[in-house]
Amino acid sequence: MFRHTKLLQFEAKPEKPDPVYARKLQELIGGAYGEMTVTMQYLFQGWNCRMEGKYKDLIMDTATEEIGHVEMLATMVARLLEGAPATVTAEAVKDPVMAAVIGGMDPQQAIVAGGGAMLGNSQGVPWIGSYIVASGNLLADFRANAAAEAQGRLQTARLYNMTDDPGVKEMLRFNLARDTVHQKQWLAAIEELEADGLEETPIAPNALLEEEDQVHNNTIWHLSDGPDGASGGWSKGKNSIEYLMDPEPLGGPGTAPKPDPALYGTYAVVGNEAGATKAKTKQARKKS
Repeated sequence: MFRHTKLLQFEAKPEKPDPVYARKLQELIGGAYGEMTVTMQYLFQGWNCRMEGKYKDLIMDTATEEIGHVEMLATMVARLLEGAPATVTAEAVKDPVMAAVIGGMDPQQAIVAGGGAMLGNSQGVPWIGSYIVASGNLLADFRANAAAEAQGRLQTARLYNMTDDPGVKEMLRFNLARDTVHQKQWLAAIEELEADGLEETPIAPNALLEEEDQVHNNTIWHLSDGPDGASGGWSKGKNSIEYLMDPEPLGGPGTAPKPDPALYGTYAVVGNEAGATKAKTKQARKKS
């Protein structure tokens, strides 16, 4: 059960409308690393968690908080769009560059959402469920969570420097702080999974290690022109990974088989004796 409280987790009031920035802020709602992604990621991780207790509770607490972040951002976008497009956009398009992109505003915010936020990114691309990671393995999921929060904080930091509005910056300072603590909690939870004997780091999942190809589980293949990969700490010391500077291919040619004739794929007759004979016959007929 979810219960909505008619109060924002943190205030979301800009000093003045700004439809250009409203579009930029859409990235934090419906982008690949936006609040909608972590909301649904944590919800499905929590619903799919097979253990009652501290890990599931942590996931669900954070998931529910993220719903509130979507609401905060949607509220901020709506307030940034106040008066747009009729008045504020008219001011924005006085700049020739801004005029070229309708003042930088996403027209769908007015046409489709009636001056509100969209479930999409800063380019108007709709949010999709394939952004989320919910595998059922908590070690793999918590690592994905820490990475998602890092990317989200990075984008929030960039957006923080793209506005001078005190109200927007105040909200983003709160968001930055929450992204910080969420990274810390997932990294701490990874350590606790190992301490509790539920997962062993660093490999996820810690299974089939004896079954995997033992020749190839500790080598890095030098396959780019960059010469410095082998100078990293990962190739030195007790737990070093061997750097193969001149690796050789282990398989044969990646040649696809002859296509099904019903698929009408182009098939080279070279090496196909019957096809070659047929082609020569056609050529002879053309010449005669």
